[in-house]
Amino acid sequence: MSKSPFSKEEEQKIINAIAEAENGTSGEIRVHIDNFCKTDPLLKAKNLFSHFKMNETELRNGVIIYISIEDKKIAIFGDKGINEKVEAGFWDSTLQKIISYFSNGEIVNGIVAGLQEASIKLKEHFPKSDNDKNELPDEISFG
Repeated sequence: MSKSPFSKEEEQKIINAIAEAENGTSGEIRVHIDNFCKTDPLLKAKNLFSHFKMNETELRNGVIIYISIEDKKIAIFGDKGINEKVEAGFWDSTLQKIISYFSNGEIVNGIVAGLQEASIKLKEHFPKSDNDKNELPDEISFG
């Protein structure tokens, strides 16, 4: 999928939500969109996480939200640092929130809601420091 399934405005809304989610935290969040997922979406998210070198953030606090549009598959994968801090079931409840929007056809709003949920925990456990730098680009990647 080299072409975005979103309008320019929708894409910008997601990019703005990524930047807002990372504002106030040292955490890094990425959104990746595919048309199809031929495997388990969590496995795909883990592979993309490594591919994008998200496991190389200083505090191991990266999060990827993976979505396969046509197959209607979604997964969230968080690195070791954030997973040690959030309560069990946090990513599942975040997924359910996203899915509730998706079931109403609100894909963009669902992604934004997921970013906001992840952001709450990142800001709580990984507040931005004075010397923090944005380690990964605030963009949507497409497969």
